[in-house]
Amino acid sequence: MGSEFGRIFRISTFGESHGGGIGVVVDGCPPRLELDVAEIQRDLDRRRPGQSRLSTPRQEDDRAEILSGVFEGRTLGSPIAILVRNADARPQAYESMKDVYRPSHADWTTEAKYGIRNWQGGGRASARETIGRVAAGAIARKLLRTAAGIEVLAFVERVHEVVAKVDSASVTLAAVESNPVRCPDAAAAAEMAERIDAARRRGDSLGGVVGCVARGVPAGLGDPVFDRLEADLAHGLLSLPASKGFEIGSGFAGTLQTGIEHNDPFVPGADGRPRTTSNRSGGVQGGISNGEDVVLRVAFKPTATISSAQQTVDREGRAVVLEAQGRHDPCVLPRAVPLVEAMVLLVLADHWLRQRAVDVLPPL
Repeated sequence: MGSEFGRIFRISTFGESHGGGIGVVVDGCPPRLELDVAEIQRDLDRRRPGQSRLSTPRQEDDRAEILSGVFEGRTLGSPIAILVRNADARPQAYESMKDVYRPSHADWTTEAKYGIRNWQGGGRASARETIGRVAAGAIARKLLRTAAGIEVLAFVERVHEVVAKVDSASVTLAAVESNPVRCPDAAAAAEMAERIDAARRRGDSLGGVVGCVARGVPAGLGDPVFDRLEADLAHGLLSLPASKGFEIGSGFAGTLQTGIEHNDPFVPGADGRPRTTSNRSGGVQGGISNGEDVVLRVAFKPTATISSAQQTVDREGRAVVLEAQGRHDPCVLPRAVPLVEAMVLLVLADHWLRQRAVDVLPPL
């Protein structure tokens, strides 16, 4: 089962949604990095359930425990193990659905692949698995900020038909966290909240788009063939639950432009290095970062678990009508923001360490 990610900065997540707990082992983090559990907890608090009426009512504090790899407030260079225990698991809520395949879930596909599945919630396919990613992402955040001055910030850009006006170059964490939707456009956020709440009341769900910007990324991260920076970003972000699409820079909209319109002209930078006057490349050219902001977007589908009646089948192949029980988000977008940040941080930390491994000669 593919539970590992990264080359040098490597993570391995473990646990199921209604088991004893969820966690991650981070290997490859450099030694002597100052790290406090509060820094990990800060990101986990942004991901945890029960934050508002717009998210699942499951009540979990998601308290992180560092089991290894940190001594006297600094990393040792050895594997860092982090555990978050499940406190509000209610596996009995799924008893009536254990022999039924929920529409658009991983129930049938998991059984088809492994011949067995944990029917208590989503098992490994549950979004609760992302606790490990966010915890590891918090370590990557500290590494990148401390060693390279890199900042990563995500935000809700769209919910269903409501599109926010966001300038990725100037958006701030305070603006993102100013409302439960995590949309920095206050007017759009209010309308998004109304639509999400309305979907919840009628037993439905909504999807949308999370935007993300990485600032301070140096030129030179990535490779020109299979390990292109945008390819690894797409790999990480499309591995998130409910993700359905990835764009970087101009994305699909760039196909409507000509080459003259789309190219990013170079001008001399203040430090003598080339800079671009536009950023339709999204900070990556030829698979390698060019020193501009890395700007991307991730599309998320409507939550598959809804309380409305749906047609499906059971293990015996009989047609049944399912009215899902349990607790779920009517829209994953607000809680997907820290997930997107985590995966971008993990990719950038891995590529930053890879680049340090090849930087044996002075730069040009």
